Amino acid sequence: MTRPLFTGTCTALVTPFCDAGIDTKALARLVDWQISQGVDALLACGTTGEPSTMSDEEWAQAVETVVTQAAGRVPVIAGTGGNNTAHVIAQSRKAKALGANAQLCVTPYYNKSSPAGLIAHYHAIAQATDLPIIIYNVPSRTGLNLQPETLAELSEHEHIIAVKEASADMIRLADMMRLSSGRVDFFSGSDEVIVPFMAMGGLGVISVMSNMVPKLTVKLTDLMQKGETRQAAALQLKLFPLIHALFAEVNPIPVKAAMHMLGLCDNRLRLPLVPLTEGSHLRLENEMRALGLLA
Repeated sequence: MTRPLFTGTCTALVTPFCDAGIDTKALARLVDWQISQGVDALLACGTTGEPSTMSDEEWAQAVETVVTQAAGRVPVIAGTGGNNTAHVIAQSRKAKALGANAQLCVTPYYNKSSPAGLIAHYHAIAQATDLPIIIYNVPSRTGLNLQPETLAELSEHEHIIAVKEASADMIRLADMMRLSSGRVDFFSGSDEVIVPFMAMGGLGVISVMSNMVPKLTVKLTDLMQKGETRQAAALQLKLFPLIHALFAEVNPIPVKAAMHMLGLCDNRLRLPLVPLTEGSHLRLENEMRALGLLA
């Protein structure tokens, strides 16, 4: 495929739930709203979409809904990653069949891996399907930190096209970029460092906050693409209180509450996640009011 897959803002979509399972009507409405707000790509069933609590059938239903509703207007990335390589391969093939443009593969969690194991894991996926791979490094959730030297070797594979880096470590990012020598693209997985990340050469963000403020997130990445760093930095700082409130408890608990306050979907989570605590809810509500998101 032609790189890059996208530049700017990709929303890591929440998954609306209902009594029957996936609320596909609400999910389709979110897709239309996100695209109308100018986002550049959509991620279905990333961490924010709670795929670890879905059946394979529900996962496929969510991915299919996003692909169908997007209808080619923006690229759609399907979250396929996990700690069972064979299952990831099966989901990769299914995502390709459903029409996804790429897949997001998190580093294996719980069983973790050695660098050699990571290389074997991603090579097995890349050799089993030609659906482009975005490696997702999020050590706070997986307990495993992708080493720049490991990425350098992985970047040699033609089907590995990008990295979503969510460590917010700019020194690590610099080493990753240097050692991979332009063979892969980089997207921030941390909303709080979009400006420094893109200043280092990142192409954009795969964002949680863009679920609720897509237009502002798009504006931020657009400013950076235009080289208007001072204005972008001012907007990043303006959004900091909201970002802090969105991560006061584990994602996607706060953003689901925010989406409910905006009337975009029900505040339903699946165990072991539970709704936002009262104090965090009040903090989030206050920050949303400060930005004019609530009356």
